Amino acid sequence: MKYKRLSNDELAELETEFIRFLATYQINGQEWAKMKETEPRKVEELIEVFSDVVYEKTLSNIDYLEFKTPNDIKTFHCQKEKITMMGLMVEGDISVDFTKELSASEMTKLIQKSNAQVNLYSAEKEYKGGREAELFRMLDWGCLISKDGHLYKTLVGLKEQKK
Repeated sequence: MKYKRLSNDELAELETEFIRFLATYQINGQEWAKMKETEPRKVEELIEVFSDVVYEKTLSNIDYLEFKTPNDIKTFHCQKEKITMMGLMVEGDISVDFTKELSASEMTKLIQKSNAQVNLYSAEKEYKGGREAELFRMLDWGCLISKDGHLYKTLVGLKEQKK
């Protein structure tokens, strides 16, 4: 396997897609039921292939990732050849917890009321071992997919204002 096997719950959520996948192998519902009883290894192999297909498609469509700790945000723009990171770290007396769901204005107010120091930082690098493999590792480490990249774009905007 290139990635990891989908859980039974994940497979259940992707039932329609899995049925289409089996159809490409010319396996219908009755054949699948029989195969589960008589060829468990073949069943596992098909589930593993399907899992890799799902992960490959998902990973290839990722544009932005986020990773938050209570006092640090790392956002990533996942481009074709490289990944760019924008981060924001808060140091000092602060009651903000970036892992909680607060609006940007609520966070800003809490930071302004405190004696905290806000540091913006950035970096970029080329992928090691392939884009999808690296993004998979990042997801495995706790990064979350950001559909619109709003937080990344906000931090880029803050960096531009500081110039």
